[in-house]
Amino acid sequence: MLSEYLMIGEITKPQGVRGELKVRPCTCDPERFDGLETVYIKKGEKYEPLNITVNRLAPDAVFMNAEGINDRDAAEKLRGTLLYIDRAHAVELDEDTTFLADLYGLRGKVDDGRDLGELTDVMQPGGNDVYVFKGPLGEVLVPALKSVVLAVDLQAGEMRLSGKRLDEVAVFDED
Repeated sequence: MLSEYLMIGEITKPQGVRGELKVRPCTCDPERFDGLETVYIKKGEKYEPLNITVNRLAPDAVFMNAEGINDRDAAEKLRGTLLYIDRAHAVELDEDTTFLADLYGLRGKVDDGRDLGELTDVMQPGGNDVYVFKGPLGEVLVPALKSVVLAVDLQAGEMRLSGKRLDEVAVFDED
């Protein structure tokens, strides 16, 4: 089941004394914050809307104000808070593109019958992403290449992989 909300950033600290927030974007395009008026914060199991005003964008940060946050002390209380957007207002993706959040928990199924287990992490070292599976074969690092990833089926909860290419490029850690 796909989550209704997608994480787009984390409040890292107050900026100044008037309640401005510095946010680390968790999106490949920080400009997606431009024009954004509402984000959501998770409280318990519920997501609550937070009205915001984006003040400026930097390559690795977004500076914004949030309704009701008017001083440094109030901003400090939000340090570490994750920001979400509802799926209805998420950016549109290209046909063969998936939100990273939707990949976590997928089962890695190889076309030769092997089960890699659950996708637990996506590393982004620059270049290609690397999928981290943990399961019966230990930890397996799989580069996100079209020649390796045959299909992503979100409804079935599976990522299907080419066994031949997997053996050539994956890193198996059977500890």
